[in-house]
Amino acid sequence: MKPWQDRRILDLFGIELPIIQAPMAGATTPEMVIAASEAGGLGSLPAAQYTAAQFREAVAQVRAGTSRPVNLNFFAHAMPPEDPARQAAWKGRLAPYYCEAGLDPEMPTAPGGRAPFDADFCAVVEEARPEVASFHFGLPEKSLLDRVRAVGCKVIASATTVAEAVWLEEHGVDAVIAQGFEAGGHRGNFLTHDMATQVGTMALVPQVADAVRVPVIAAGGIADHRGVLAAFALGAAAAQVGTAYLLTPEARILAVHRRALKAATADSTALTNLFTGRPARGILNRVMREVGPLSDLAPAFPTAGGALAPLRAKAEEAGSSDFTNLWSGQAAALAREMPAGELTRRLAGG
Repeated sequence: MKPWQDRRILDLFGIELPIIQAPMAGATTPEMVIAASEAGGLGSLPAAQYTAAQFREAVAQVRAGTSRPVNLNFFAHAMPPEDPARQAAWKGRLAPYYCEAGLDPEMPTAPGGRAPFDADFCAVVEEARPEVASFHFGLPEKSLLDRVRAVGCKVIASATTVAEAVWLEEHGVDAVIAQGFEAGGHRGNFLTHDMATQVGTMALVPQVADAVRVPVIAAGGIADHRGVLAAFALGAAAAQVGTAYLLTPEARILAVHRRALKAATADSTALTNLFTGRPARGILNRVMREVGPLSDLAPAFPTAGGALAPLRAKAEEAGSSDFTNLWSGQAAALAREMPAGELTRRLAGG
């Protein structure tokens, strides 16, 4: 195993390998987290896919499976006010697809959504005392963050620009995740919503490393050991990898998603806000091509997915991914099928 010269993240988190398994809501399982941590990296369990009670059970499963450091991850967004007019306009745009699928465009749909960090999730952190707590879309309110720090958690968060990285350091994070434009899933932006000016990993990581004193974790476009070495050359002290873990047996993804990942090429993905209301990178499919991939009609995050849910369910029954969010980064073609533990070690050069 490579002796890493920059040990700041290793020492900060108490891990052996500078590899962080990205927390991917909807795809990450406790088994994946356990495998990544047991291999010497940092396994990450995303809360956004659970209720607080479900998350407590999942954390208990992880703790029962490994005594090594783990990361609990949370979305730090605020729920938007109800907007019936925008929801109606969005449903109207999707109406032709409903009719095509034999569905009633006027049928009631549940609001889509992912749960933000709140007092209930904070209570789980206080009980579990994870070594690391990570946040996406900025940081939660100070009172909650103070409670997280009080139980000894190291706090990290995503930045998509240098300004966001500096803001995070000023607000006391222990490390910054520099998320390049190549990354799959949701962008972690919170100071800017201009996707036209988002920065790639190669340009972002060294500028963030120069701008902050805390260690930097590179994310985006990293799917093999070469990418990890490049991240260190750019000034990172660790790499966060997501898409490559989607091809592990521990990942919980649909067969249509796995097929799309295995067929992906460098230009197969695009940023889209159709599935949740917030820009996220996924493999192009029918709805992205015909409605977006970015649309001003999509309701605010995280409510856009409700109207798509019936279409998605109907298509998936027929084996189609036309309305499924196929989250993926630009380096999916570099990923190889293997267990999560083996992947963690290979990323580190083992």
